[in-house]
Amino acid sequence: QVQLVESGGGLVQAGGSLRLSCAASGRTFSSYAMGWFRQAPGKEREFVAAISWSGVRTYYADSVKGRFTISRDNAKNTVYLQMNSLKPEDTAVYYCAAPHFQYYSGNGIADFGSWGQGTQVTVSS
Repeated sequence: QVQLVESGGGLVQAGGSLRLSCAASGRTFSSYAMGWFRQAPGKEREFVAAISWSGVRTYYADSVKGRFTISRDNAKNTVYLQMNSLKPEDTAVYYCAAPHFQYYSGNGIADFGSWGQGTQVTVSS
């Protein structure tokens, strides 16, 4: 079982930036894809971004494409989400996630089975 711990959330003004980090343990991190999701109050958890085990392939929700960047450092067992040009609608709890299997198949939340505790991101207008 993999353990995931997110950090880096906070309060930022619209147009600002934040970088989220997710430290993983308990599984061979470098062999697995990783993902970020978010959940706003009263809404379902939604896919934000994913990255292949090597970091070569990345995937983004249309709502964040061009503003957010997912990356990973396999030597540090850490995945990052750099968020730029933040908007009030980006306000949510952000979750790091590890997939059931090694690869992300493009099926969004269905591919993921392990979750961190989440970190709050609030963007003020």
